[in-house]
Amino acid sequence: MKARERWFSPRLQRDASLVRWGQMGPPVLIFPTAGGDAEEIERHQVVDTLGPLLREGKLKVYSCDSLAGRAILQGEGDARHRMRLLDRFQQYVYHEVVPAIRRDCRSDHIGIAVAGASIGAFNSLAVLCRYPDAVIRALCMSGTYDLTPFLEEAASEEFYLASPLHYLADLEGPLLDVLRTRFVLLASGEGDYEDIGQSWKVAEVLGRKGIPNRVESWGPDWPHEWHTWRQMLWTYRDGLMAGGA
Repeated sequence: MKARERWFSPRLQRDASLVRWGQMGPPVLIFPTAGGDAEEIERHQVVDTLGPLLREGKLKVYSCDSLAGRAILQGEGDARHRMRLLDRFQQYVYHEVVPAIRRDCRSDHIGIAVAGASIGAFNSLAVLCRYPDAVIRALCMSGTYDLTPFLEEAASEEFYLASPLHYLADLEGPLLDVLRTRFVLLASGEGDYEDIGQSWKVAEVLGRKGIPNRVESWGPDWPHEWHTWRQMLWTYRDGLMAGGA
């Protein structure tokens, strides 16, 4: 039921892991939180929560290491290095992780749903907005979407390309046309350490560009914690199971 791949990523210049749970069903890529690895979601019982769907062949779950998030959290190198790594992490997902998932699903064109919490929500939003030919929907939970405080607010082309809050306002053309056929769900609690204002800010940017999205508040009883995200994933499971051609 569980499989693991590991390879050296030429884009990231470091080893990277991809783990899969389940054998059948539409693929869902769940990004870890900030510095998490590919098996973080198993340690925090997310895989157990989705277990009935995995056993029934209704879902295949994948996760990769949060290599850029780890570098940002740990302050690796200078700000420009971290921004470059953020850009290359998204390229790694598209050019390395997506093909690996499609090979595993035996389909060259299958659409992939993405999900994640905190920095994982940022990664979910970012890869959908940048690569909507591969990613069909995103469940973004308790998201941190403005990363400038972690990057010393240094401007660079790499950061602009990697940050939806910054580039979407200028986006036009065929990529935007495809994005308008996708969907972003922005779910957030309003309990301890939550900031639903970040979700509303993203929704405003998406809405101005005509990209379908919805913000759902879970209220003050739901903090920035794993039990919140496990419940969100189960609550929104039908959207995750709606596979793409």
